[in-house]
Amino acid sequence: MSDRKRPVFVIGHRNPDTDSICSAIAYAKLKKKLTGEDYVAARAGHLNEETQYVMDRFGITPPMFLKDVGTQVKDIEIRETAGVSENISLKRAWTIMKEDNVVTLPITDENNNLNGIITIGDITKSYMEVYDSRILSAACTKYRNILETLEAEMVVGDPEAYFDKGKVLIAAANPDLMENYIEENDLVILGNRYESQLCAIEMNAACIIVCEGAPVSMTIKKLAQEKNCVIISTPHDTYTVARLINQSMPIRYFMRTENLTTFCTEDFTDQIKEVMAKLRHRDFPVLGRDGHYVGMISRRNLLNSARKKVIMVDHNEKSQAVEGIEDAEILEIVDHHRLRSVETFSPVFFRNQPLGCTATIVYQMYQETGVEIDKKTAALLCSAIISDTLMYRSPTCTQIDRDAGEALAQIAGIDVEEFAGNMFRAGSNLSSKETSEIFFQDFKKFSMNEITFGVGQINSMNPQELKELKSRLYPFMEEQLNASGIQMLFFMLTDIIKERTELLFVGNGSRELIQNAMNVEPGKDSFILRGVVSRKKQLIPAIMSDLQQ
Repeated sequence: MSDRKRPVFVIGHRNPDTDSICSAIAYAKLKKKLTGEDYVAARAGHLNEETQYVMDRFGITPPMFLKDVGTQVKDIEIRETAGVSENISLKRAWTIMKEDNVVTLPITDENNNLNGIITIGDITKSYMEVYDSRILSAACTKYRNILETLEAEMVVGDPEAYFDKGKVLIAAANPDLMENYIEENDLVILGNRYESQLCAIEMNAACIIVCEGAPVSMTIKKLAQEKNCVIISTPHDTYTVARLINQSMPIRYFMRTENLTTFCTEDFTDQIKEVMAKLRHRDFPVLGRDGHYVGMISRRNLLNSARKKVIMVDHNEKSQAVEGIEDAEILEIVDHHRLRSVETFSPVFFRNQPLGCTATIVYQMYQETGVEIDKKTAALLCSAIISDTLMYRSPTCTQIDRDAGEALAQIAGIDVEEFAGNMFRAGSNLSSKETSEIFFQDFKKFSMNEITFGVGQINSMNPQELKELKSRLYPFMEEQLNASGIQMLFFMLTDIIKERTELLFVGNGSRELIQNAMNVEPGKDSFILRGVVSRKKQLIPAIMSDLQQ
């Protein structure tokens, strides 16, 4: 696939929130308008209820789900070797291989389903190791194949009929001896001797092949028609015909149909490399997602595999990025978080600003490039700003965020107070969710000085719902701590109305860490952090600062 045809995926972090989804959609649209190239918004995880509400509210299709951006078979150059019918002759298959410079041919049906493969080795084996004089009939060879292989013409008979009984023999003896070894339904290779032709037909041969272009008399033709004997005339001599005749057999008799090793366009190259190395075949068929044959690949094709092109929005950490990001070609990063651990193969466009929302940065980029923001895009960006800044209440919110949000609300025709209330209520409807789904809905991992910890967060306008959730989360957090290998886990139950967070904690040293970092005393089983609503700006910096000491 050429670079021109390859899409660029604009994608947020693994546990997407409203900002990462809306920013990805809006930025992909901006890039497409500016360049005319294919930029595709994607998501690395499932939508939460808040974001789904935004999509439904404004009639927007959510971005495609992209679980992994590692290199796949569809990202490499697939050789479009055309499939052939199982009925073509070995000679025809050999000719195609030489013309196309390939060693393997795929055999497909009229619906492009893969029926088998045949290799040069299979053809060679059929020629060098087969000595059975009845193999031509055993293979049920069509007379048309024989005509093509011998460059012959049909004198009497139907080219679409089959030679499916008897053996192949050369009539080198006189007619008296021929009567002793010609049997009914045999195929007889002979010359211009009238007596031999007559004898073969009277012995009920299925077919006679007349060599060196010798004429066939009307008497012989008439007798052959009466006896249902096929007559074929070829310009080749007897030796050449005997040498070529087996090459007229259909490839279905020799093709491989069982235990075929095929790959799918969706397979990841890291996985297929091991299979290729183990089997050491020259070529492997590739099937599309629908199961139909697409083309062939070899180990050599893997050397020219093209990495997926990615623009990261709303994050810059490998631990939060979509799976396979280390194998992708990162083109840009647009973010408002602290800088962390993503490595790139070459210099990238990087825009990081201390704002409350990535959508604010995207809004600025629309303004800077002079691209008009349509009503739906304005609604997306405004929703993201309201969500990430908790309707301008978060300490991460700047005047720039507020100004952008108000300008976008005006374009979109949004009443911010009413819309924010509906959006947050949709996002905090947690009663029907599994505990694991709630915990990982907005969960991020961090590390400092060989200590790894994770922090999840739920924002709600319903204090009673947060209280009920607490009793469900603690046992789950204990289980996760033991299963994940993370030293400490925290969960923020954030009350948007009261602008405070109840912080749950598990793990050795977690109580002391928060007590020192936030300078607060714990309650019975949690910390009440008044005025703390932001994980990014209020909780994480305090924890990191304490761990550095």
